[in-house]
Order: sequence, then structure tokens, then C-alpha cells
Amino acid sequence: MPSRARIINAMTVDVEDYYHVSAFDRVVHRDQWQALESRVCRNTDRLLEIFAEFGVRATFFVLGWVAERFPGLMKRIADEDHEVASHGFDHRLVYESTPEQFRQDVRRAKTILEAITGRPVLGYRAPSYSITRASLWALDVLLEEGYTYDASVYPIHHDRYGIPDASRHAHWIARPGGRIWEVPGSTVRYAGANFPIGGGGYFRFLPYRLLRWGIRRLNGKERRPAVFYVHPWEIDPGQPRLNAPLLTRMRHYHNLANTEDRLRRLLGEFAFGSLQQTVLHESLLRGASVRYASHGTRG
Repeated sequence: MPSRARIINAMTVDVEDYYHVSAFDRVVHRDQWQALESRVCRNTDRLLEIFAEFGVRATFFVLGWVAERFPGLMKRIADEDHEVASHGFDHRLVYESTPEQFRQDVRRAKTILEAITGRPVLGYRAPSYSITRASLWALDVLLEEGYTYDASVYPIHHDRYGIPDASRHAHWIARPGGRIWEVPGSTVRYAGANFPIGGGGYFRFLPYRLLRWGIRRLNGKERRPAVFYVHPWEIDPGQPRLNAPLLTRMRHYHNLANTEDRLRRLLGEFAFGSLQQTVLHESLLRGASVRYASHGTRG
């Protein structure tokens, strides 16, 4: 692309309901999900309306559990020319799964999504970015199951996830069975550390001007697209409150009332598209490649 062309950033959505969040695993068991009020369709529809208003095509990482119950929602996403990718089937953390459990999960989700949309599903994002150093074996499984890219590594320190020294930008990862694109969560490098600017809780907790500065730095100084993510429940301040530990409640419910307005502001200030339109296209031109030597297994 021309050196001063406007950078198109990636907009991604992790399509899950409020009770699917990993931090609620000990509060709401999976066999209780069906009995809870679902708000994922109305919230995702709202995001679709906002994206249509701003002319944005996004990548939707959809839980197979959601797709199976609400196939009409998946068809709406696909019919509006958004990319449909996989968020696994029932939001289990990768590093708490065995390789075979993970294989069955991503295979089931891919089969469901492709059957509903009639389109190939090429991408995957792990629940809670749970591909870490301890679970890099998951990349081999994704390759074997026909996935082209992964978006599950966050190059930061965090109490639940992260590979702090991972590459900050999209790149090929060489594995014994081939290679797979890795699309990490967006960070800016400052004072020798990576700081997250990619959305989610960071979008709700950090001052907007700081996130805007980070994306401008990525686009301007580094000439790289940012990868932003949002959950449908993050624009839903009226969602039921679950009786979770204080830290979990703080992380989940903080600033929900302002997220939609912030998102609109972001879409008005920056250009966005799907991962296929933006990050992966730009990375193919660069041809960046990284080899991750560690690919441990879990039985």
C-alpha cells in the first residue's frame, strides 16, 4: 500500500452472551445457560445497525453454542457481508482443555457455522485469549482442523492470559504441520513494555484519549492496523447482574452505559474493516514469519 495511505483497522466481535464470560464459570454452570434470559441477538443486532450506519464490515467470532440456537442471527451477519469466524463451541478455556477436547470443540463450532452460513470458516479466537505458552499445541490442532488464522494471542502480562514476548503484529507461525497466521491483540510499545489498546475491558476502563493515542500511534508511527474487539454484552447496561466476586463484577460491569457512545466515536474517527480485508491482506504483502519452537502437549 502507499506509504501514506489511510490505515484500515480491523473490527472484531466476540459473539457470546453475558453469562458465557469465563469469569462467570463458577457462578453459572453450562447446564444452566439454557434457562437464563438470552440477550445476545438483540445486542448483536444493535452492533450490526451501528456498523451499517458507519459502513463497516467486521469479523464476528461466534460461539457455536450461540449459532446452534440462533441460526437466524448467523444468517443476518453473513447476509450483511461480515466475516463469520469461530469462537469455539461453548467458551472453554484452551489451557484447561486437553488437545482432544479442544479438537472436538473447534471442529464442532466450525461445522455448525459453515452449515448455517454456507461459507468456509477460516479464523478462530480462543475464549479469553487462552492460547498461551502452555497451550501453543492448540495451533497444531487448528491447522489440522482447517483453520487458516488464529487471533488468540495477546502479547501482554495478564493474570488469565498473555504471551508478553510474542510478536505484536500479524505474522505467520511455523509449526510442524505447516504454518498459520497469528493476529495478536493490539498493543503499543512504551518504556520497554506492551500496553493493550485493542478493546474489550481496556476500552471500557482506560480513558478514551489514551486508546485514541494508541491507535493513532499504531497507524501513524508504525503504519500498522489496530485489531479492535467488542462483545455484544458490552453495549447492554441493562443486562442481568450475576452474583460474582467483586473483582469479576468490576471487570464485567464497569462503564457499560458508555460503551456504545465510545464505539460510535471510535468508528467516526478511524476506518475499520474485517480481518480478511485489513490485517491479513496487509500482512500478506509484508510476508512476516515467526517460528514458535515450543509446542507442548497436554494429555
